[in-house]
Amino acid sequence: MCLGVPGKIISRNDNSAVADINGNQVKVSVALTPEAEVGKYVLIHAGFAMQIIDEHIARETMNYVLELQRLGEAYEN
Repeated sequence: MCLGVPGKIISRNDNSAVADINGNQVKVSVALTPEAEVGKYVLIHAGFAMQIIDEHIARETMNYVLELQRLGEAYEN
């Protein structure tokens, strides 16, 4: 199963950018989304920004990811 996570572009140069994913800064390639600008939300998979997404969708998706993490932690305990 593949999982893409939302991130917000916080800096950008030619084909790479730094994205904030829930407070973590990661370097991503924007070669597939050259129109991604600082302040935009993107769906990130395997180090690539795959598509630009709406901020509301990005926040909702991250809430689901965090809920799955909490459920996994509760299951382990």
